Amino acid sequence: MTTSTTPTRRLHLPSLSTIGPLIALLLACIFFTTQSDRFLTSQTLSLVLKQISFVAVIAIGQTLVILTGGIDLACGAIMALGSMVMTKFAVELGVSPLLAILCGIIVTTAIGALNGLLITRLRLPPFIATLGMFGIVSATTQIYSGAQTVSNLPDTLGFLGQTFNVFGTAFTYGAVLMLVLFGVAWFYLTQTAPGRHIYAVGNNPEATRLSGIPTTRLLVSVYAVAGLLYGVAGYILIGRVGAGDPNAGQTENLESITAVVLGGTSLFGGRGNVLGSLLGALIVGVFRVGLTLAGVNSVYQILITGVLIILAVATDQFSRRKA
Repeated sequence: MTTSTTPTRRLHLPSLSTIGPLIALLLACIFFTTQSDRFLTSQTLSLVLKQISFVAVIAIGQTLVILTGGIDLACGAIMALGSMVMTKFAVELGVSPLLAILCGIIVTTAIGALNGLLITRLRLPPFIATLGMFGIVSATTQIYSGAQTVSNLPDTLGFLGQTFNVFGTAFTYGAVLMLVLFGVAWFYLTQTAPGRHIYAVGNNPEATRLSGIPTTRLLVSVYAVAGLLYGVAGYILIGRVGAGDPNAGQTENLESITAVVLGGTSLFGGRGNVLGSLLGALIVGVFRVGLTLAGVNSVYQILITGVLIILAVATDQFSRRKA
């Protein structure tokens, strides 16, 4: 009787990659609570959400891409170009702010779709295609902006940086939008057929194609949706900094990948959860704020983040070998 029930119990245990991010987040919160009496407050939570909001939205798109077995190194640069289109259209061309925002998102969506076409039609490895696009888009942003920041923005462009109070704590509308987008992405991936097809492509693209699923169209749409999310992230970024910054987006590609990996999504594709990417982004945000409150030099934030990435990937490798 004992031997027959033990395997059943094991089958219901969540995997380490599933509960690992949550455990890491809880341990980080406990540790920093012991280091600073200012950490465990609603103001700290608000600050963490504000700091991670645009990177976390990028991480949603990055999660979709990585689930297919790809990777996007151009995400931060695409976000920066989108934000510059929005601000320059609204300020210098006099375009309606809402139309300027739409134009910026159309540009980022188109670049995302172009990434998908390079990967599916020219058979370029995602790493190479998006690395090349990173250079092209970064240079385009500098040329288009003249390397100048755009300020004096209309209120509509800065809306997501505005705050509202909940029990005396200020939260930004950008943070709320971020949480809504994670909910939508979770529903899409877990409750719809196209979402399940994304996992199937990541697990075995050839078998998925032979089963009748149009993998080429699916991959292009994934990169296009990712591009759309980068545009939304650009809009959130504008609200946070209050200007269009052509130098933004230089490190967000690595930061978004960090959030996705820490959240338990496999770099080999086919395994992961978008809510885990939210936890991964929160882990990074908690470490940044916690180390700052503890008076630790910022260089240690980079060091600890690197250690966490290696641990997360090692855990993924261990889980794959065990499976």
